[in-house]
Amino acid sequence: MKRLSLELAIEALTGATLSGPGVPLRDAVIDSREVSPGALFVALRGEQTDGHDYVAQAFERGARAALVERDGLGNWPVIDTRRPVSPGLTMPAQVCLRVADVMAAMQQIARYWRSKLSLRVIGITGSVGKSTTKEVTAELLERRYRTLKNPGNLNNEIGLPLTVLKLSDFHSRAVLEMGFYVPGEVALLCDIARPQVGVVTNIGPVHLERAGTMEAIVAGKRELVESLPAAPEGVAILNYDDERVRQMAGHTTARVFTYGLSPRADLWADAIVGLGLDGVRFALHHGGEQEHIRVPMLGQHSVHTALRAAAVGLVEGLSWEEILSGLQQTHAQLRLVAVPGPGGSILLDDTYNASPDSTIAALNLLAELEGRRLAVLGDMLELGSYEEAGHRMVGARAAAVADELLTVGPRARWIAEEATRAGLPASHVVHVESAEQAVKALRVRVGAGDVILVKGSRGMHMDQIVDELAEGTS
Repeated sequence: MKRLSLELAIEALTGATLSGPGVPLRDAVIDSREVSPGALFVALRGEQTDGHDYVAQAFERGARAALVERDGLGNWPVIDTRRPVSPGLTMPAQVCLRVADVMAAMQQIARYWRSKLSLRVIGITGSVGKSTTKEVTAELLERRYRTLKNPGNLNNEIGLPLTVLKLSDFHSRAVLEMGFYVPGEVALLCDIARPQVGVVTNIGPVHLERAGTMEAIVAGKRELVESLPAAPEGVAILNYDDERVRQMAGHTTARVFTYGLSPRADLWADAIVGLGLDGVRFALHHGGEQEHIRVPMLGQHSVHTALRAAAVGLVEGLSWEEILSGLQQTHAQLRLVAVPGPGGSILLDDTYNASPDSTIAALNLLAELEGRRLAVLGDMLELGSYEEAGHRMVGARAAAVADELLTVGPRARWIAEEATRAGLPASHVVHVESAEQAVKALRVRVGAGDVILVKGSRGMHMDQIVDELAEGTS
């Protein structure tokens, strides 16, 4: 199996072609604790720690090489890639590769390695639903193809190249989530990964505080479809139901394939029935064909996730049998999970992160479930100028769904105010400032048969509420 080699890494940095069979680099990591024999250790400087302080530990664990920016790190041989390298160079058992910028060097090696591989790359971006779409899509493609995906949320200028460096000629497909904070970031990731297929989920005010304007968010997400090769090799899979995404069709030379709930989309769904914790049922339509399916994903918003994965499957040549059986049997780790709560209640743990759109989607799932419904909603961060409006929109929906509402954090007070204004009795609305206070308030309110949705931005530590209340931990 052909893997990235130390010689190819040096060639990527210097342009010098080295002779010899090549010493494989079995992995690339930024945490010395994750080093395995044969790894490339990337000594990044972080806000809290400096990878250069752990080079010795990486070599002790069997690292083959380390990317470094400075000398004097130990007695290991150093190859200075900033200077001409001899084609007859003999590789030491362990070596430091001296570079001007470790992150840029890692990205350059990943870019070069990707250019040496013949495979199809599916890039996924959007404001909400990227990770779930990545997981379901990768699992679907694995029914026919050897597929690699970003682990966890490694979707940025560090995580994506690390994933690319794990590729080998064993793989024929890669599914890569592409995160976004500012314009230019997705373009950089596309320059490294060279996707032939681009999937855009939706556009919302997530990270608006950093991006500055909705126009900047649209432009940043659009970089994926702009980077795709022309048809027929390139395919842009776009959400027909989101006008901002639909308009991206005019910004790509790739073939456009649309999905959504409208019959005008190339792949569309109707007859949607939410089954609560048992999933969702719907009909799929494409090219005159109709297929009925039930998927084990929670919430009617999961229909769009299934549509995106199915669209990739169709574009990549999977049969309907493979697509339907894959969606029905998906084991992808979804972020919203149901866990037993105190006193016979059910906790819906959706604490990974929150935006107005994803919170309303979670509330829509709550509306499908039987029992007394409690919504525990925390601040949604990084919404910029949309901050108050986004929280108030969630409050209005919470009033229509929840029997009781508990809000957490200074911004979430807008949720509470709007819910009361929309008709939820004030006696059924409680506001607190922290997760710890929320736990105390819930302990005296939760009973058998209650369903409690817990959601908020990661910075609000809403996961602590679930940890404290989950059955067996309190």
